[in-house]
Amino acid sequence: MSAAMGSATSLSRVYVQLLDEGVIVFRPTQAEFLSPDTARLVAPEDYDPECEDWEFKPGSVVRVEPRHISEGQVLVAVEIVSLV
Repeated sequence: MSAAMGSATSLSRVYVQLLDEGVIVFRPTQAEFLSPDTARLVAPEDYDPECEDWEFKPGSVVRVEPRHISEGQVLVAVEIVSLV
């Protein structure tokens, strides 16, 4: 069983694009997987909405897919499934 398919309380790393950065930037965060390709984003302790504008807000349920970014092959939030 992969980490993405663990129990509902199991958290895995997902990347979320930051908006208004001037370049494409992804921020790692934790997510609770609800199915192999959907997850609820969890805000890290240092999350500050005044400093970071996430494409999908913490608490949102998103569809994730593998993407190659500077960190390598990672899971990236690509589409909203359910709003906070």
